[in-house]
Amino acid sequence: MSEAPAAAVSLTTPPDWELDYYSRPILEPDGKKRWELLICSTPQVPAHGEEPVPSFRWVMPCPASSVNSIWLREALEQALEAAAGQGFGPPRRLRCWRASMRTMVQRAAEGLGLELVPSRRTYALVSWLQEREREVYPQEPGYLAGPLAPPPQPIRPIAVPLPEAARGDSWAWATLPLEALAGAPEWELGFAGLVPLPPGLPPQVPVPGIRLFSSARALALAGWLAGLEPVRLEISGQQLVLEAGLEDRWLLSDLPADEAGAAAAAFAAARDQAGGLQFLAVQAREDDQRFEGFWLLRDLPDA
Repeated sequence: MSEAPAAAVSLTTPPDWELDYYSRPILEPDGKKRWELLICSTPQVPAHGEEPVPSFRWVMPCPASSVNSIWLREALEQALEAAAGQGFGPPRRLRCWRASMRTMVQRAAEGLGLELVPSRRTYALVSWLQEREREVYPQEPGYLAGPLAPPPQPIRPIAVPLPEAARGDSWAWATLPLEALAGAPEWELGFAGLVPLPPGLPPQVPVPGIRLFSSARALALAGWLAGLEPVRLEISGQQLVLEAGLEDRWLLSDLPADEAGAAAAAFAAARDQAGGLQFLAVQAREDDQRFEGFWLLRDLPDA
């Protein structure tokens, strides 16, 4: 069923859908955990002065005995019909962030001609799931107190160096005030991944990030990074790492031993102050006004 009807809307570029098909912390009368399909559209960030684009949300419980790709395909068909009834077109792509459910979701999506992107870049879905964990599930009979399964993988693989063709000439730390990022939809952007800004933060709060520079291959580098599904930045030991996809970790740079600790502390403090927000930018030169690639990233909970 659809959680909240939306006004009819016509979109030039259909948004992606973010999908979670998994058990919830609720025991049904038969003693089995409740399974549930959640779908939401990825928010489209409007330019200044434009009205926000309505989002699509869909919730459908699944009997534990019916957890399979056949049920999921039929549920996706119902979601597509409900979306069409609200004026939404079919999604451009489906994003699924649970590695354990990837095969099942893939089979269901292929049966409907939908492209599946395994990715943790499902910030809207994770926020909605956290909201339901706080406000919805505890009110249900049979609720089991405790955290839901964490979105990221608990065991992180070793960071792999970027291929030679995907490395820039140099990189630099950077910060941008939150109010500047509010104007990002109007910037000159090649490849881009914008997300709604966290509410309630001061306009001048600094958002940390990094800028990658490549004088000859900036656009190609941005395109390659876009295919990775960038999720978040972190400093692990002496390594600056980009987390992407479902569980990929890419080594962007090694940091000097005498700087790594201070850099990690400063980056973590700035990121926390900015509500988990951070950014990754690709430019040809430091003085360029155009971004060949620009992604807003959000921290995801580890537990």
